Amino acid sequence: MKNVIKHLRKGILMVTIFATTLSFANEVSVFTIKNEADKTSLTLTDVKKGNLLSIKDENGIVLYKEFIQRSGSYTKGFDLTELPNGAYLFEVDKDVEISTIPFTVEADSVTFDEAGEKVIYKPVTRVVGDLLYLTKLSLDGAPLEIDIYFESDEVNGSSESVYSEKIENSKIIERVYKLEDIKDGKFEIVCHSEGRIFTKTIN
Repeated sequence: MKNVIKHLRKGILMVTIFATTLSFANEVSVFTIKNEADKTSLTLTDVKKGNLLSIKDENGIVLYKEFIQRSGSYTKGFDLTELPNGAYLFEVDKDVEISTIPFTVEADSVTFDEAGEKVIYKPVTRVVGDLLYLTKLSLDGAPLEIDIYFESDEVNGSSESVYSEKIENSKIIERVYKLEDIKDGKFEIVCHSEGRIFTKTIN
């Protein structure tokens, strides 16, 4: 099988996507927390319909999830003292970012680690013709592993790894890939970063 992908070494800046992604880095905290007598009041700012709110334990197991029903501001009360003692986090999965804030439950007391609040920026992909543009913001320079697979229409169900790359110590990641034979199958782009896996399929 001939090469189905070429990496254009000199990146082309996607001005619109990059500017949008970079603007998120300057936003204030998405979480407002108030611990009251019998519940914790959580307020989320600037959410959109379809964003996902979750509570996860320290092993990443989802204990609660809810899709936001209205854009704007969201407020809800939770009785977190019902959880067993341990470490947890609230997570908000938005269009191009995932925001998390950790908290602990101990002896019917809930403590939030606001200093530990974190934002993970998702890889943003766009296809123009046979060019795949990929941009990712990583303010702490976390590594990004990119794997690209190709599945030919002629061999259904069989995919082949056609490109792999690991990028380290870069806050702004920009890549452009030339996809050969894009009409003869589909590509799957798998990105690993900060303990997360992001997948995009291009038909």
